[in-house]
Amino acid sequence: MLWTVLLALLVLLLLQTQLSVCLRELRSGGSSSPAYTSSSSSPSSSYNATQQRLPGAIIIGVRKGGTRALLEMLNLHPDVEVAKAEVHYFNLEEHYRRGLAWYRAQMPFTLPAQLTVEKTPGYFAAPQVPARVWDMNPAVRLLLIVRDPAERLVSDYTQVLHNRLTRHKPYQPLEELLIHKGHIDPGYKALQRSLYHQHLARWLEVFPREQIHVVDGDALIRDPFPELRKAERFLDLPPRISPSNFYYNTTKGFYCLLSAGHDKCLDESKGRPHAPLSTQAFKKLCHYFRKPNKLFFEMVGRSFSWC
Repeated sequence: MLWTVLLALLVLLLLQTQLSVCLRELRSGGSSSPAYTSSSSSPSSSYNATQQRLPGAIIIGVRKGGTRALLEMLNLHPDVEVAKAEVHYFNLEEHYRRGLAWYRAQMPFTLPAQLTVEKTPGYFAAPQVPARVWDMNPAVRLLLIVRDPAERLVSDYTQVLHNRLTRHKPYQPLEELLIHKGHIDPGYKALQRSLYHQHLARWLEVFPREQIHVVDGDALIRDPFPELRKAERFLDLPPRISPSNFYYNTTKGFYCLLSAGHDKCLDESKGRPHAPLSTQAFKKLCHYFRKPNKLFFEMVGRSFSWC
């Protein structure tokens, strides 16, 4: 009889202990392990403390403006994790129809205090995107990196040209696409992408100006650190990126990244020589962009040293 009572008490004690553990897990969000794990924690426990989150910041453009460089540089920050590939969620219908669960699944695993950053330069010029991004998160922070629109256009064409040559497809010289009967053809798609003021106007119909940070892409190439420090402040990140994270690669002709003793340079497509364009045609292009550039400068409250 006594043994039966003792056994019942022991079972009751074990159930009470298990109940306490379950309640503690519920209070901490379903995991008894802390959000930040110590260095002695096993890799699996550290991984289980993370989850995929919707981005708190998005690099929305511009195409061929330096978006990949900006993303890789922001990824130097310990509180930032980036989506490795362009997701094209908001600008491609076949992706958008899959819903936010699909979009979230494209994001990296992060700890609760880390910032998830995605970049798809196609977002900036797509008319339907601003409202869709707002619906996802009205507080999301947006980074727009811009460069000289004439240089951006030539770089845009150069990428398309390279892709067509790789696939052994025919191509037209840039000047034939850009100039029609002696004048700039406003219908050329690469030119339309360089009309920054038109695209930014659509974003400002949805988002307040202070939620969009403009990065000088030309300055980022010349001297990355000052632009990264401004981006850190905009994203409310503690200053963790330093000048020692960058070194100039004389062979490639641009800055590469240093982190934890390892260096990383952007792939060979970056810094590719531009397709030829005559001096006369380039001057016409610069003249065409004077008014659009002025309108853009007024919108962002700053000027850039563009042609």
